[in-house]
Amino acid sequence: MEPFISAPLQQHIFYTPILNMPADFSEADQKRLTQAYADMINEKLIPKYQQLKDFLVNVYLPAGRETSGIGAVAHGPETYKYLLRLSTTTNMTADEIHELGLKEVERIEREMEKVKEAMNFKGDLKAFINFIRTSKEQMPFTKPEEIIANFNSIHERLNKKLGDVFEVAPKAGFEVRRTEAFREASASAEYVPGSKDATRSGTFYVPIPDVKSYNKFADEALFLHEAIPGHHYQLSLQQENTELPEFLHPESMGVFVEGWALYAESLGKELGLYEDPIQYFGMLSMEMHRAIRLVVDTGIHGKGWTREQAIAYSLEHEAESEADITTEIERYMATPGQAVSYKIGQLKIKELRARAEKELGDKFSIKEFHSQVLNSGSLPLVLLDEKISGWIKESKAN
Repeated sequence: MEPFISAPLQQHIFYTPILNMPADFSEADQKRLTQAYADMINEKLIPKYQQLKDFLVNVYLPAGRETSGIGAVAHGPETYKYLLRLSTTTNMTADEIHELGLKEVERIEREMEKVKEAMNFKGDLKAFINFIRTSKEQMPFTKPEEIIANFNSIHERLNKKLGDVFEVAPKAGFEVRRTEAFREASASAEYVPGSKDATRSGTFYVPIPDVKSYNKFADEALFLHEAIPGHHYQLSLQQENTELPEFLHPESMGVFVEGWALYAESLGKELGLYEDPIQYFGMLSMEMHRAIRLVVDTGIHGKGWTREQAIAYSLEHEAESEADITTEIERYMATPGQAVSYKIGQLKIKELRARAEKELGDKFSIKEFHSQVLNSGSLPLVLLDEKISGWIKESKAN
C-alpha cells in the first residue's frame, strides 16, 4: 500500500494520465484536469489507501494464522474432503491423490531420463532441464510475428493427421494472436472461445513480453493444450452442440475441461508432432508441473505441509524459478483442491481409453472414442466413466 500513500504527486501512478496529456488540449482544460486529478488523489484515494493499510496492519495480519493448509482450521479436513470431491468429481481421498502424485512424478522423471540419455547429455536431469531452458537454439526468434508463425506451422502439421484421430471438428474458426500489450507482462498463454453461433473465431493468445528470451521448447504441447485439439475443440464443440441443455454450454467442470486439454498434450505423436525430442521433453515438463500439484496440494491441505516444504518439493522436481514456484504454491494455499483437477481428469480419460482398447480390441476406434468423450459437454468423471462403459458394451454387442 505504501507507494499509493507516500509517492509524490508527480510520481503517483494515478497521476500518469496528466503526464501524458495530449498537447492539443486547451490550457484551460489542462489546468482543470490537473487540479481535478490532484484533488482526487490527495483527498480521496490516498486517505482510502491509508485506511486499507491500517486495516491490514492492525486488524487483518494480527488475526492471520501461521499454518499453510486448510486442514489446520476448524472443520478443515472435512472442508478439504468436500473441495477435493468438488474439484475432481470423484471420491478420492487426499492420501490416494498424494500417492498417485508421487507415482506420476516418478514415472515422468523416468521418461525425462530417457530423453536426456537419447540426446547423450552428460549431467543430471536438473542440469538437462536448465540446459534446455537456457539454450539459444530454443530462443531463435527476433520478431513476435515469427513466434505466431511457429504456432501456425504446428497447426498446419497436425492438420494432416487430425482426420486419423478425430471424426468431428468445431464449426468455429481458430486463430493465434499475440496477447494485448496492456496485459502481456503478467499474462499466460490462454484460449478464449469464439461465439456460440461460430461467427467469431476462437483465439489462442500468446504473451511475448520479450521476444529474444522466448523459449519454444514446449510450444507443441502448449498448442495441443490451449488450442487444437485441446480447449478449442472441447469448448467449441460443447458450445455448438444444440442438443445439450443450456447449463452445459459454459465451461462448467474444470476437471473435464483441463483434464481433456492435458490429455490432448499426450496425442502429439499420433498427430505428427514431437519428432523433435526436445518438444517431447517440453510435454513431459508440462505434465510434471501438473503431477507435482497432486503432491503439494494434498501435502499442504491434507498432510500438514508448510509452505516451505511445498516449495522445496517443487524445486526438487522441476526447473522453474523459486519466484515462480512460490507464486504457484501460494495459489494452491489459497484455492484448496483446484490444482489437482488437471491431472485427475487427464488420468481418467487415459484410463478409459486403455480400458476401451483392451476390451474392444480390433473393434476399437480412436475417432469414435474421442467423439464419445467430447459429444456430451463437460461431464463429472463418474458420469464419463458410465458413458464410456456403456459405449464399450454397446460396441462389443455390435
